[in-house]
Amino acid sequence: MDRRDMLKALGLSTAVGALGMARPQDDIAANNFAKATKGLPPLKITNVKAILTAPQRIRLCVVKVETSEPGLYGLGCATFNQRPLPVAVSVDEYLAPFAKGRDVDNIEDMWQNAYTSSYWRNGPVLNNALSGLDQALWDIKGKRANMPVYQLLGGKCRFAVDCYTHCSGNSPERVEQSVRRAMERGFRHIRIQCGGYGSPHLTKGAHFKDADFALPSDSTMEVRPYVEATVEMFDRVRSACGASIELLHDIHERIPPLEAINLIKRLEPYRPFFIEDPFSPEDNGYFKLLRQQTSVPIAMGELFNNPHEWVELMSQRLIDFIRVHISQVGGLSVARKIATLGEWFNVRSAWHGPGDVSPVGHAANAHLDLAIWNFGIQEAVHFSDETREVFPGSPTVEKGYMYVNEAPGFGVDIDQKLAAKFALPEHPGYWTPVRRPDGTAVRP
Repeated sequence: MDRRDMLKALGLSTAVGALGMARPQDDIAANNFAKATKGLPPLKITNVKAILTAPQRIRLCVVKVETSEPGLYGLGCATFNQRPLPVAVSVDEYLAPFAKGRDVDNIEDMWQNAYTSSYWRNGPVLNNALSGLDQALWDIKGKRANMPVYQLLGGKCRFAVDCYTHCSGNSPERVEQSVRRAMERGFRHIRIQCGGYGSPHLTKGAHFKDADFALPSDSTMEVRPYVEATVEMFDRVRSACGASIELLHDIHERIPPLEAINLIKRLEPYRPFFIEDPFSPEDNGYFKLLRQQTSVPIAMGELFNNPHEWVELMSQRLIDFIRVHISQVGGLSVARKIATLGEWFNVRSAWHGPGDVSPVGHAANAHLDLAIWNFGIQEAVHFSDETREVFPGSPTVEKGYMYVNEAPGFGVDIDQKLAAKFALPEHPGYWTPVRRPDGTAVRP
């Protein structure tokens, strides 16, 4: 009698569908199954593959890990919107042959050895590929245990995941109107931006275009108009919308470090919930100076790949929110360790959660959010109907809170036939250059 037949006899299937709900009798059957299968050969990985799809015209990469038990598989997020094809190649050509035949239960051992299998590590392509494998193994473990992943991490610390949403407009008045609409939808935390990152619409002229330098499609931003517009925006929204709403803002590393410090100091009277990414990762040394100058809470880490980028900032209490992109740092196994590190230094989580994270990745964010004590806030996501059809069981957001599907694993499945109908956009996905008026490149 193989595992599948034994499970049927016990009234339980470890290959429970992603949308199936756990039942009390399944818990009993699971315990019986554990006893009955003691000493049997472990489950093995039989296949690992990348699935590319773009139901919202955003390049998503999901990794599917299949096992030696028919019907039992896991999904993980490996989305790197700007470089999806190298990630898919890394998964299919390198991680797949590495992982095949290995024990699906040994997640930490798998992660550690896959991490060093390329010898050089901590790059965004390989980290995202590794994340897809890692998250899929957690999904499988949840399905085998017949529990949501957050239960494997210690259970809930909160009933749902508090979220912030994005509000923007090309003037302070437009931003205020957008904030009021978000408040009506139940959001209590709102990120405000005057136009796009760096307020490029306020730039008076792109002199480099007159000189035929670079490409006409390159965008332009100036420091001073952005800084002044940001202060005016905060003043308008705080005065009009009151003190109860929490306001966030993303500098997105668009201005020189000292300009960022001065801007944050000017924003102190408006009590920001946090200011995000004031410096590029190359400028981490400025955080000590920033902490000496202001008590405004700081969020950082969206661009981090390497533990050397976040460990010192957290352990020296130089930031207040760790903002890493979970697939970018290598998956759930890494992120839960980052969360534990943050707990000891009172650094809260604010995992990166934009549209270019798959529903599987958003579910991983939320499961970790539910289980950690030092949760801070989560970036809200709004899936299209097409995305929800491709990914049944996706997390939902209601009245400012994110809810996960309470099914075993992450609770998210994928319709591969439907996913295949949404090809990646022809544009490869790279960031369009942003420049100063003289043509100098601006780093995100």
